[in-house]
Amino acid sequence: MDKNKLKTLLIPSDTTLKQSMQRLNETAVKILFVTDEQGNLIGTVTDGDIRRGIINGRQLTVPIREIMTKRFMSIKEGDPNLQEKARGLMKENLIEHIPVVNESGLITDVVSWVDYLGSSGKEYKQSTLQNTVVIMAGGKGTRLDPFTKILPKPLIPIGNKPIIEHIMDYFYKNGFSKFILILNYKKEMIKMYFSENKQPYELEYVDEADYYGTAGGLSLLKGRLNDTFVVTNCDTILKGDHRDFFNWHRERLNKLTIVGSHREVTVPYGVLNMSNGLLAGIDEKPKYDLFINTGTYVFEPDVLDLINKNEYIDMDKLINKAREAYQDRVGVYPHWGGWFDIGQWDEYRKTIKYMGEQSEDV
Repeated sequence: MDKNKLKTLLIPSDTTLKQSMQRLNETAVKILFVTDEQGNLIGTVTDGDIRRGIINGRQLTVPIREIMTKRFMSIKEGDPNLQEKARGLMKENLIEHIPVVNESGLITDVVSWVDYLGSSGKEYKQSTLQNTVVIMAGGKGTRLDPFTKILPKPLIPIGNKPIIEHIMDYFYKNGFSKFILILNYKKEMIKMYFSENKQPYELEYVDEADYYGTAGGLSLLKGRLNDTFVVTNCDTILKGDHRDFFNWHRERLNKLTIVGSHREVTVPYGVLNMSNGLLAGIDEKPKYDLFINTGTYVFEPDVLDLINKNEYIDMDKLINKAREAYQDRVGVYPHWGGWFDIGQWDEYRKTIKYMGEQSEDV
């Protein structure tokens, strides 16, 4: 591995969870290597480690040494069978990176499946899923007016593709190949687009007879879905591996999982702290770490039974009904990859700029 790239993967043990999250996003390698004061490798950390830490109540300000993995695999520098051992370890343990350490314990290299062996290690841990992705594509998209007076929101372009095709392409790249679009506003234009632009995935349409809110249209799927499925808005693009939140939902035996994206929110004013009518202090433009609903969810089919036929209901109300019905089986998956809410003009412009800067075909 290039020495400069290797440096970006090394973090000291007092790095905070939040700083580690940001570094993972910057490197896009999914693993960091934790070192002590002498630079010796003492642990590893992945997005999964950070996620478990947050779920277990750790604050984003705690040092990464509190949640890092202390038992990790490595290969000794100078091993004549380095690549062969690396291949075996990665295939056997379904991992994509293994550190190389010298006799002093310093990390000198990282063996990557892609860099050393020519293809992504994901081929060993991923296969095509038969589970359906439901896209709520029936809204009027009034926040993007006047664009949506002409086009339905799903067909608003980003580069050379409409929003909805970007969403479907991301899911398809991560193993999902079955889609159901719940349609209403300008539905014939959406159907015509896909009839003229064939895609490699399976596609079905469900038409709302009326506007049923952001979740009511799901009642039309009762009896059609018999396994875990994903629901997403038609203006939400998530970067990262979509299987991660899908598998996380299943592993925890949730009935409904909300994908929440980390955001640092700054209040642009001085915030007054009060006690009994007296000033206790002033926080000037404080920053808060929040997890925002991305509009992407994982459902079990029986959640649909909470929606009455042709009922107008928004997603937040359905989530509250699910909490009452299933109690501790409604979860939040902490996501800190890229997330774009394209349903408003500022975010739409940011997304266009971001997509234009990417070299990959998105």
